[in-house]
Amino acid sequence: MKIGIIAVQGDFEAHAAMLDRLGAAHVFVRTPRDLHGLDGVILPGGESTTQWKFLIEEGLDSALREHAARGGALLGTCAGAILLAREVTNPAQPSLGLADITIVRNAYGRQLASEVRREVTALSPHAMEMVFIRAPIITRVAPDAEILALSGGNPVLLRLGRILIATFHPELTGDTAIHEYFLRMARAPGAEIDPAGIAAAPPSVSVEHC
Repeated sequence: MKIGIIAVQGDFEAHAAMLDRLGAAHVFVRTPRDLHGLDGVILPGGESTTQWKFLIEEGLDSALREHAARGGALLGTCAGAILLAREVTNPAQPSLGLADITIVRNAYGRQLASEVRREVTALSPHAMEMVFIRAPIITRVAPDAEILALSGGNPVLLRLGRILIATFHPELTGDTAIHEYFLRMARAPGAEIDPAGIAAAPPSVSVEHC
């Protein structure tokens, strides 16, 4: 099994370090050719408009859609979540449109502010450290979305089929739970993945659905 990390701009090296800790083979992706033979792809945090421009220029937008069509797994964190969303607002921008969610950019303001929270997730019986940096907010999710964590009443970690979305930066903590879960997704195409060590289901989500 091999995981690709979109290595355009942002914190892609931190994702690589996390995969190294887990002993997972990985490559940096900068061209469509780099996607060949990959089981999963990570779209990291950073600046979504810069990353989108690069994806278009290199033809990676089409290649990533083809990866998804083949059943490949995808993980989007922060800016990566924006790139995967079907609808982006504040301001609107093009995206891959692969995840049926609406996401609001710069939702906490445009200043370079960060915040660390601890929230319960469906992946572990222990609260998870979550690093939010100019984080977006998900305001609408598809009815079949599996909400894995909430913060402030908003979904911050969710799964839609073969796509895993996090509005925070799991690669900037010492907790490997999200990357472990993603590797299990990538390893088992089409299979249901039971959250490891789940203590209780996350609370109900009061967001708009399709």
